[in-house]
Amino acid sequence: MVRRFADTWKAWAQRLKVDAYTLYLVMRHPGVPWYARLLAAAVAGYALSPIDLIPDFIPVLGYLDDLVIVPAGVYLTLKLVPKPVLEECRQKARLVMAQGRPVSRAAAVAIIIIWAAVILVLVYFLVQFLRKR
Repeated sequence: MVRRFADTWKAWAQRLKVDAYTLYLVMRHPGVPWYARLLAAAVAGYALSPIDLIPDFIPVLGYLDDLVIVPAGVYLTLKLVPKPVLEECRQKARLVMAQGRPVSRAAAVAIIIIWAAVILVLVYFLVQFLRKR
């Protein structure tokens, strides 16, 4: 029973990886509306980034993005894409994913910039707090 459960989760995770790369292809396809492209870019960039916005070592929250945020973003975005375009992009994604996992370095840079901005804001408020004491 545990083996079947593990196999089910592995298959689900593999489908999610293919769908995340499908979004990358969707955002570049000319037959997709601009709002779907924008959402696809955000979700694919985050899903393919080697760096998480919420690091996995943070208890519970670290895996929240992997278990809830990414699948929800993928699901909602795929609903906005026309069916023929979606099937075309899924086929291409399956071919690419069979050769190895692609990584978005641009998304990694964006995540690093977000973390740096958060740290700078926290340092600023800490300095302001310490000056008032």
